[in-house]
Amino acid sequence: MKVRVLKKESNELKIEIEGEGHTFCNALQKVVLEDDDVEVAGYDVPHPMVSNPTFYVRTKGRRKPETVLEGAAKRLQKRSDEFRVAFEKATEAWGKS
Repeated sequence: MKVRVLKKESNELKIEIEGEGHTFCNALQKVVLEDDDVEVAGYDVPHPMVSNPTFYVRTKGRRKPETVLEGAAKRLQKRSDEFRVAFEKATEAWGKS
């Protein structure tokens, strides 16, 4: 995955995420929007066959958007890890029944 900064201001950040699509961007957007310091967050996939998605974050100005994105990425990874552990336990329990 490659990320390229398209726009960076004190409370706005727009990035391009190479090789990803709706699945990743939707999950990231959901987690970013849980942050009370976020005013707007969204993404656009102009065409899934020929373009990389762009992701946009605008904060209320109390925190930098890159800080918000870093925190969201960590929370998303933690949830993914929690799901993996729960899924492994469920499949192990299924095999024992």
